[in-house]
Amino acid sequence: MSGSVRATTPRAMGGCHCGAVKFEVRGPLRDVLICHCEDCRKHNGHASAHTRCAKEHLVFLSDGPLKWYDSSAGARRGFCSDCGSILFFQRKGGAFTAISAGVLEPPTGMRTAAHLYAPAKSDYYEIGDDGTPRYDTMPDEADLAKFRFT
Repeated sequence: MSGSVRATTPRAMGGCHCGAVKFEVRGPLRDVLICHCEDCRKHNGHASAHTRCAKEHLVFLSDGPLKWYDSSAGARRGFCSDCGSILFFQRKGGAFTAISAGVLEPPTGMRTAAHLYAPAKSDYYEIGDDGTPRYDTMPDEADLAKFRFT
């Protein structure tokens, strides 16, 4: 993954449902992780699918209704206050911004890399047996760094 140099050509474009929040990612994106923890399920209404980029690679084209709220002592979540689209997750003091994969315009070039908090999934669905790795918790940063960036 590149360092703090921001590319001038967007790697990806995204935004909220109503179009009031628009952004570009001008650097690599990590493959998608599916999180089944209770916080993500309650926040998203189901398991969440997130990619991530370095904070400095996220460039806002419009962000007027973007609101952040502290979802825990160590993290915050960003959403559009006009349409309610769930957009971002950031660890306080972290170097990355997680982006809800569904708000990116296809083609993304990404794939599902892992399921996190797999035992915490709800009872109304199953995680497919396609060989995608499953974790009982959140992998540490060293393990997260092993996932592919494109």
